[in-house]
Formats: sequence, C-alpha cells, structure tokens
Amino acid sequence: MNAEPSPTQSATLIPLEAVDPAMIEALLDRAFGADRHARTAYRIREGMDWLPGLSLAALDENDMLVGTIQCWPIALQTKQGQVPLVMVGPVAVVPERQGEGFGVGLMSAMIAEDARLAAGGGPALPQVLIGDASYYGRWGFSGAFTGGWRCPGPYEQDRLLARGHGLAAMPAEGMLGPWER
Repeated sequence: MNAEPSPTQSATLIPLEAVDPAMIEALLDRAFGADRHARTAYRIREGMDWLPGLSLAALDENDMLVGTIQCWPIALQTKQGQVPLVMVGPVAVVPERQGEGFGVGLMSAMIAEDARLAAGGGPALPQVLIGDASYYGRWGFSGAFTGGWRCPGPYEQDRLLARGHGLAAMPAEGMLGPWER
C-alpha cells in the first residue's frame, strides 16, 4: 500500500458542479495530458454525464482548484442485459500538488458519500475503475470479480478493479459501456 499523507487541514472539498467546466477540463489536461480523451475509460462512459452527488473538487488553502473526482453511470453489458455500475475516475490532482493527500481525500469523501446515500435508501451500486490495485485496494477495490469483464479499448486486465456489495453475484462476463437507459 502506498503511504500518502492525508490532505492538509486547509483543504476544502466542494461539489464538482460548483466548478466552472473549463477549469475542470484544464485540470484534467494538466494531470493526464491533452490526449486523455483517447483512453479506454472515456469509451466506457461515452455520452454519459458525471453523477453530481459523487463528483467532487478539492480546493487548497488558497481556494485554488487542485483536484477532482468524477463518477459516472455505466453498465456491464451481458447476454442477459445490462447491470448498472458506477465508474470512478478520473481522480485527478495537478502535478505540483500530487502526493499531498488530495487524491486520498477525494476518494475517501466519495466513498463516504456513496455509503451515506445508500444508507438513506439510494442505490448501492458496485463501483469499477481502471487503476493500480496497490493504491485503490485501501478502499476495497480488487480484480477478484472482474477477470471476465472486458473494456472497449486497450487496458490491462489486472488494472480493472471493482468494489461494493453484490459483486460475487454479478455476471462473470460482459463488456463495460455506457448505461443505456
């Protein structure tokens, strides 16, 4: 497990919808590069809007935007139909502030908000992401149930991770893609 400090006391988390979309895009370009739209994760969530209740922004001690997390409604498409999921990511922090705990704070806050919504009667959908198990494992993400899941583009199978209730009952095979409502 990577040791990463928790965010400074002066970090503030706000709903992502309170941030100018151009600022979000600029942060994502800085964190992942302008070619980020070619990544497989973008294909999985193509045409979907991020979920406001689970998408957050981190502001530093000077109220500057330093990080974001977005969550998306997606589905595992199977022969029997689609199974709804939440895709987590991107989790982005500006390069000069990485390693300061903003990513940990954003992930932890999103997980806590998801639990709060589920406790209030909201859906408790499993979450999926493409990332490092050594980092995301601290929140219960693993590849234990994703071995037969596929993505519409290049990816490393061991980086396809999921967490949440009901994963053992999920279909063993399927293609990740947009949630077709």
